[in-house]
Amino acid sequence: MAEEQLEAPKDGGKKSGKLKWIIIAVVILALLGGAGFFFRAQIMGLLGMGQQTEEQAGAEGQPVEGAQAEPQNTQLVSLPTFLVNLADPLGRRYLKMSMDVELVNKDAAEKLKKNEPKVRDAVILLLSSKTFADLSSMESKLALKDELVSRLNQIVGGSMVLRVYFTEMVVQ
Repeated sequence: MAEEQLEAPKDGGKKSGKLKWIIIAVVILALLGGAGFFFRAQIMGLLGMGQQTEEQAGAEGQPVEGAQAEPQNTQLVSLPTFLVNLADPLGRRYLKMSMDVELVNKDAAEKLKKNEPKVRDAVILLLSSKTFADLSSMESKLALKDELVSRLNQIVGGSMVLRVYFTEMVVQ
């Protein structure tokens, strides 16, 4: 009888041990799935790939759908490559950048081309004021895009510049 009592807990212990490992595996998989979903949602939000309502777009200073030109009418203008020294204390770092500018229409593109010396000056001054630390994170690169759009809109007048696309960026 003593032998029967000793054997019963061993079988039950093995079953509960397997059940414990199954539960742990399910919890770990659920945590990994949740973390992956959260990470993807954060990245999509940082890159501006998420959906925006008209109120959010208007509040952020971007043209709302009714005011925005149709995609067929927008123009892309390629700016020449910029090569500037960064504002690091030792002066050994530089930035090489090429970009395309999306404008609302052909008239805005022509106006940007006419003011190319002003555009180059504004972009060079902005880029050369940055340090390596200012350009190292994704958030800072997105903030740089917003600053460039703002400066270019001041030169062109109004909100004719929609977006800036980096086509090449080397920081060394």
